[in-house]
Amino acid sequence: MYQEFFGQMKKMLLQLDKWLEAGAAFAQANAFAPDELLELRLAPDQFAFGRQVVIAGDTAKLAAARLTGTEAPKQADTESTLEDLRARLRVVVAYLEGLAPSAFEGAATRVVTQPRWEGKVMTGADYFIEHAVPNFFFHVTHSYAILRHRGVPLGKRDYLGAVSLRAPAEAAS
Repeated sequence: MYQEFFGQMKKMLLQLDKWLEAGAAFAQANAFAPDELLELRLAPDQFAFGRQVVIAGDTAKLAAARLTGTEAPKQADTESTLEDLRARLRVVVAYLEGLAPSAFEGAATRVVTQPRWEGKVMTGADYFIEHAVPNFFFHVTHSYAILRHRGVPLGKRDYLGAVSLRAPAEAAS
C-alpha cells in the first residue's frame, strides 16, 4: 500500500512541476515576472504559493523517510524562483523513485514522532493516514488553487494528470 501511495504522491509532484511551468508561461504571456507567483495566497493568514509547494514536497519526502527509516534529502529552503521550486521537486521525486517496496516493510508499526508533537508519537499507519496523506493533498491542492485563482489556465485534467484508462476487455484481464 505505501509504495503505491508514494507513487501517487510522486505523480502529483510531477503534476505540480507542470503547473509551475504553466505559471511561468502565463506570466510571460501576461507581462509580469513569473517569480511574483511565489508570494500569492488565497487568504492573508495562509502560506504563500512558494511555501505551499515546498511543504507539499517536504511532506512527501519526510513521510517516506519516517516510514522507511531512511534519510530524506536535505534542502536549503532558499527557493526564490519558480525554477528553484522545480529543482526542489525533482530532488524529492528522485528520492521517492529510489525507494524499493522492501523499504516500507514494517512501516505500519514504526514509531513516528515530530518535535512539535511535544513528546507524543504515532504508529506509522496512523501517521500516514491521519497526517501525511491529508497534509500532502492540502498543500498540493492549495498550490493548484492559488495558480487557478491568479488565472493560470489549469483544469481538472491538469490536476489529475494521466489516468489508467483502458478498454473494458483489458481491465478484465
